[in-house]
Amino acid sequence: MKTLIGVDVGGTFTDIVRVTGNEVETIKVPTDAAETHSGVLRGAAEARVAGVAAFNHASTHGLNAILTRKLPKVAFLTTYGHRDLLEMGRAAKPAEANTDPHWRRTFSDAGKPIVPRYLRRGVVERLSATGGIVVELDEEQARRELEVLRRCDVEGVAICLLHSYVNGAHERRLAELVREVLGDVPCSISSEVSPLALEYARASTTTIDVLCKIIYGSYSERLAAGLSELGFTGELSFADCAATLAPVELAMAQPSRILFSGPAAGTMACAHLGSSIGAPDLLCADVGGTSCDISVVTGHQPVVKTSFDIEYDLVVSTLSNEIVSVGAGGGSIVRVSPVGELEVGPESAGADPGPACYARGGAEPTTTDIFLLTGILDGERFAGGRSRLDPALSRKAFENLECRFDFGDRVRFAYQTAVNNIVEGITEVVVKNGVDVREYSLVAFGAAGPMTLPALLEQMPLKSVIVPPHPGLFSALGLVSTDQVHSDRRSAYRLLTPEAAADIDAIYRRMEEAMRDSLGADADAAEYVRTFDGQLVGQVWDTPFVPAPSGPVTPEAVERMIANFHDHYEQKCGNRFPQNPVMGVTYRLHAVVPTDKVEFPVPPRRAGGDAVRPARTATLRYLGPEDLEANEYERADLMLGDLVAGPAVIREPLCTTYVPPAMTATVGNAGEIVIRRREES
Repeated sequence: MKTLIGVDVGGTFTDIVRVTGNEVETIKVPTDAAETHSGVLRGAAEARVAGVAAFNHASTHGLNAILTRKLPKVAFLTTYGHRDLLEMGRAAKPAEANTDPHWRRTFSDAGKPIVPRYLRRGVVERLSATGGIVVELDEEQARRELEVLRRCDVEGVAICLLHSYVNGAHERRLAELVREVLGDVPCSISSEVSPLALEYARASTTTIDVLCKIIYGSYSERLAAGLSELGFTGELSFADCAATLAPVELAMAQPSRILFSGPAAGTMACAHLGSSIGAPDLLCADVGGTSCDISVVTGHQPVVKTSFDIEYDLVVSTLSNEIVSVGAGGGSIVRVSPVGELEVGPESAGADPGPACYARGGAEPTTTDIFLLTGILDGERFAGGRSRLDPALSRKAFENLECRFDFGDRVRFAYQTAVNNIVEGITEVVVKNGVDVREYSLVAFGAAGPMTLPALLEQMPLKSVIVPPHPGLFSALGLVSTDQVHSDRRSAYRLLTPEAAADIDAIYRRMEEAMRDSLGADADAAEYVRTFDGQLVGQVWDTPFVPAPSGPVTPEAVERMIANFHDHYEQKCGNRFPQNPVMGVTYRLHAVVPTDKVEFPVPPRRAGGDAVRPARTATLRYLGPEDLEANEYERADLMLGDLVAGPAVIREPLCTTYVPPAMTATVGNAGEIVIRRREES
């Protein structure tokens, strides 16, 4: 059987899973912030990477660099007169800033710019909206601007000219001039990175792409070289923002697509688990140290968007799983508001200094301190016994809060507030997506998810809460639960009429020919899927991912595209306007290459029908007005069909599951723990 390795590189820990058939081995190593590839290679050596068929990688390395502004010096070239395109953004404010006259985007010159204004230069040229040349590219003027950038020692160049998504000739020539004047520096052009309408989104995406080329370029080279030294001869792939895989060479050609791959992998892991256990509709909640990342899987498919924001209005136009983050994680800080209320988050103690109980200098109480004081966390066995937590420091941190509540109420109210924060975040997601929570189960993963999320059954009418196998490293399992998917897209405003058939056919044909060339030997094994983004004429927003027929685009095929649009629009918006003409905006092609995936083994069943016995008992405090006596179980001792009645705690090396009173937990066919209300069991 082939052996696969999935690696999820986080800011604090690097999670590694090694999968051979239905055997899963998990490894967790500290992330080396200064030399990220070194931590990955240490984990790869521990995972015995020699002879492995595939090494699938996801990382927040580039995302963290952008958020912290630890960025290389890059330049931005655009049409003369539009150098402030990046700073202007989309001319909209978030709701909370509507009454703040001093609000500015964090990436503008008033904050921490990703490209300072002196490195944003205008080039004399102009194309029309249909791609015609209005003003020829002034190459001498362009060379003078590039000489300025050469003296500024820029490390990369992003090029985004007006209307270049229709005609990329000027951008391609400008990229040649960049190589002539600046040498072999990374360069990204919008007509290749994001050949889509809307200038600002193209400019933002192209700038992020060239930053990622510099951030990930040397990293991927050192990673590949290190893996080779360890004896790895298989395929190195990077996950993109929709958690689909691409070989490292293709991923590095447009690395903006891999920026948000870590959180997306968790959603894909949930979708794969749902397929294994017959649960098509899932809410996914990954509770880590800083946040709770929430997503939706419907009919075994994640909700996918055509773009995402790194910060407000800092846009990346690439396919991405829709994920909403709530400031509610294991490190969320408990504080007292100016009016005397206990608040939990969104600020986090992070990994340094971390929660008070870590004994690394943190003085403020956190969610981790709450669970340690309640008794749900075992301070002697934290992180598989690699660390110990000090409950005395947790107690001192809560006692130092300036509020009138007694100690027990402080812990209890903080616990309830932490749970309520996640309830509010999930409610926002389900309302936005039209989800009936009575038909959905919640998958609880991440280091803090299984101990926090089962309590949501007391407040939301969910079907159940599912704790998957290996919940502390479940996102890494998503990297061995997905296919290779190659995507391309082109924008071209075309009214969908029989006369448009030839133009649309040419767009799809060119994309498919280029994709077959890039796939090489995999071209014939791939499944090619066409969709398009359309709008009713006069609308200013698109309806994405409308199915388009394969084969030659004939007038009859255009009629099917129109019918598909109205069906898709009605399903999405609840209305149908067949009398209105339809405009095609963006045409998309996906090539799906199947890959080997993790299989969840069926646990053995307990012989003779005996009931599982608890390993010990624990006293749980501050969860309610009275203490609770709870049975403790080792997850490794649980077998198929075992029933655990709450209150109970189920422990495993990297995670703890809390089963509240009036709940029961059952072990399912994939080793998952399914928690339900007792009357529904």
